[in-house]
Order: sequence, then C-alpha cells, then structure tokens
Amino acid sequence: MSRYSYLGPAGTFTEAALTPLLKSGDSAQPAANVTAALEAVRQGSADFALVPIENSVEGVVARTLDELAVGEPLMIIGENVLQVSFALMVKPGISIKEIRRVATHPHAEAQCREYIAKNLPRAEVVMTNSTAAGAESVAKGDADAAIAAEIAAQHYDLEVIAQNIGDRDAAVTRFVVVSKLGKIPAPTGHDRTSLALFISADHSGALLEILTEFAVRGVNLTFIQSRPTGSELGQYHFIVDAEGHILDERVGDALKALYRICAQVRFLGSYPRADKIQPTSTKGMTDDAFKSAEKWLEEVRKGARG
Repeated sequence: MSRYSYLGPAGTFTEAALTPLLKSGDSAQPAANVTAALEAVRQGSADFALVPIENSVEGVVARTLDELAVGEPLMIIGENVLQVSFALMVKPGISIKEIRRVATHPHAEAQCREYIAKNLPRAEVVMTNSTAAGAESVAKGDADAAIAAEIAAQHYDLEVIAQNIGDRDAAVTRFVVVSKLGKIPAPTGHDRTSLALFISADHSGALLEILTEFAVRGVNLTFIQSRPTGSELGQYHFIVDAEGHILDERVGDALKALYRICAQVRFLGSYPRADKIQPTSTKGMTDDAFKSAEKWLEEVRKGARG
C-alpha cells in the first residue's frame, strides 16, 4: 500500500490525474499547496506526491520547478497527462449577474481570460492555491463563484452554470509523480530525463554550452526553462527535460559532460513518458553507435587496431 500526497483540496485536477494511478489499498491525502505536497514526501508522511508541472496553454508551474531544484533532493518516477476543462460554479440559486468575486487558480484564470472579460467584466478575480480551493471558498461564502473542474462542484455542493469556459479547447496539464531518492525506473524505450543545471557563473554562451552537450550526442530536449536561483539578481539555473533514460549511452554521456562544466547538476529523474513517444535519433547517435565507438576506442588504446 502506498501513501500519496497531492495538490488539494479535494476536487482539483491533480486529484483527477491521481485517481487512475491509485491501486487497491493506496491512500491519498490532499495538501494545501505544491510545497506541502512535496514536503510530505521529504518528511516521510507520504511515499509519493503528485503535482502539476506544465500546462499546454499557460506553460510551467513555477512553484513545482523551484521546489524540485532546491532543498532535500527528490526524484520524479512517473508522469500523467490530463485534459482540463473549466466550469463556472456558484451556490445554488445564484445567477451570473450576481457574481462580483470569482475565485480560482492563476493558471485557470489565464486559460479563461476571454470568457471572464466577456461574461464577468465587473467581477474581481481572487487567486487561490488550487481551483478546488476556489470552489471551497465559494462554499464558505468568501467568493460568489469559482472556476474549477466540474468534480469540485460535487465536492462542495455547488451548481455549475457554465461548462467548457476555457479560451482554448484540448488544453492539457502534465503532472509528475515524485518520491525520495531511490531505485530509478527501468528504461522503457519511451522515457524522459529531467535535470536542474546550475551554471558556474553567468557568462556569454553559458546556455549554448549546455545545449551543445545534448546536441552533439543527438539528445533532443522537450523542455527548457530558466529559473532564478534566489541567491542574487541575475543568477539563474535551467530546468531541462531530455528524451531518453539515464541508462542510455548518449544520455549518460551528456550528463557526464554537464557535470564537468556546470557548478551543479541535480538529477530529477528518468521515467516513462505518458505519451509513450520514443526518442528521436539520427545516424551515429543511437545507443548502439555509442557502444560501438566505445569498443573501438578501447581496442585502439590496447593497441589492438589502428
């Protein structure tokens, strides 16, 4: 039996993404925010945490990136992708004309701006830690309406008065399963490796140096984001997602090179991709090509061939 912590309260998209991952006997405990969800793993009150990391419309979830890059190291062991659809909900009997205060998460607000501007032009939008927290605030009387997942209306006895209010259809959010450091999931052939890379000092070409180590080995990047280190103005580190697994020859070779040129390389995990897309490769950049080159070099060093 496994204990999960997730971005709560009950009724969040995170809970919806977690549900298909739970097995018989597993338990799930909502946390007030991403920090609390990850701290539950660090402190041992949860075995795993599920938190959002990226949205197809709004982009990165900065808090998740920052929490993974600092503090006691944690490791991503899996991911799930969920299509998100937003609904406007109120206490039963409230009409849209009566709404003066709307509560929701910043990412939800960003994905529903056109709807809000057109249908709620005079309403104040109040930001909450999650969409479900917005629904909870309506139930408590702290807001007139919430923008959240429809499931939240069931949790808090609210009435949905508008469905699918997002500005773009088919928006998806990627969530990651996080654990303490331990056994890395075995390669599947459709993996992703996540890293936090800290440069030694800000200088011309620092990012190019990092990208070059991936490019010369044919390792494709699916994600790269700069984040402030928090130490001083102008100091940044990079969060990178690369195709492949740390046990792949070319990925491992790239990591060794990055270790030499970076002030710090934090390994955030190698894990199966939810979309099961296999890494791209070109001639001379496959694992077999790297192994063959290594074998050739060993033979040359031994004087066995020229």
